[in-house]
Amino acid sequence: MEALHEFELTYSCGMEKTISALTAIADGKGGFSIELTEVSPPAAGEVVVKMQAAGLCHTDYDSLSWGKPIVMGHEGSGIVFAIGEGVDGFKPGDRVILNWATPCYDCFQCERGNEHICENNSPVVAGGNGFTPGHAHLEGTRWRGQSIERSFNLGTLSEYALVKASALVKIGEEDISAPAASIISCGVMTGVGSVVNVIDVQPGESAAVLGTGGVGLNVIQGLKIAGVDKIIAVDINPARLEMARQFGATDTLLADRDDTGLLRAAEQVKAMTAGRGADYAFECTAIPALGAAPLAMIRNAGTAVQVSGIEQEITIDMNLFEWDKIYLNPLYGKCRPQRDFPRLLRWFANRELLLEEMITNIYPLQDLQQALDDMLSGKNAKGVITF
Repeated sequence: MEALHEFELTYSCGMEKTISALTAIADGKGGFSIELTEVSPPAAGEVVVKMQAAGLCHTDYDSLSWGKPIVMGHEGSGIVFAIGEGVDGFKPGDRVILNWATPCYDCFQCERGNEHICENNSPVVAGGNGFTPGHAHLEGTRWRGQSIERSFNLGTLSEYALVKASALVKIGEEDISAPAASIISCGVMTGVGSVVNVIDVQPGESAAVLGTGGVGLNVIQGLKIAGVDKIIAVDINPARLEMARQFGATDTLLADRDDTGLLRAAEQVKAMTAGRGADYAFECTAIPALGAAPLAMIRNAGTAVQVSGIEQEITIDMNLFEWDKIYLNPLYGKCRPQRDFPRLLRWFANRELLLEEMITNIYPLQDLQQALDDMLSGKNAKGVITF
């Protein structure tokens, strides 16, 4: 707390000139480099955040091949460094979590509570490929003398991030580390939100979770918080299944890599749920060939939820929909950040949501390649970069 007080005294006057930031830059062709960028003072409605931690997920790896240079990173936590004109509710020194689905609060979808698919600001709905030109002023971050866009309008894999104030949620009195706070931004919100904001759990119900990586583990945590009685974790990795039990799975099922569509695993799930199938099944593998697999695991009139963001074309046997089955594809756990992040922090404070335990390894920015390699190999539940 003494260090934070010192920070407030030092930076309360704001930011009058550009500042250099060590930054991970994706080259758009599959590689990246660690270089200096120049971050401008925040314009009206913007905030510069001094990053403390940035979580990693597969989207960060995908961003290496988005066809143009960008500042990497879309999960993170940090401290407000400077605020632009008209920014209310934040001051230098505030601890914040960054949120990539930035609402405008005024569009058709925001007015209906669908802030995660904002028609004006969403980097997925409006722009695609993780960035929306014009969302934050393009001159705000410069690299090699040219303006550069920021992944999901954030660019958290940098010592400083320039963002809209609406992309921030303030951390309250919760005693949470910067790494733990950083992973709320995407993986935790997506997993937990795909349960608590999507399905209506009734007493005695069951669920199957396909894939127990970072997102799958958070689906399991969401199911536990929601009160689902039987939570079946399905994976091909025994170590991941052991981890699933730590985060709330009541049962585990070791799948076979050669089980096409996980149809044999589906029969086992049915045997574990009175022969009819689970009430809910959540796909968290990001493997297109398994996009239809949750339909095979649910009962008639059950609900399948596609969590991992599969966007490829897939073929589905319509017999899997028999009968009255529902297939949902929610984005980002239907996140409403000012509602949901405080709930996640509260569950964390009450020990209902495990965050610190989810972080397998912490890396400096210079070891980003190792962090990506560990993620891709399945070594980490969650890896975090710290600054």
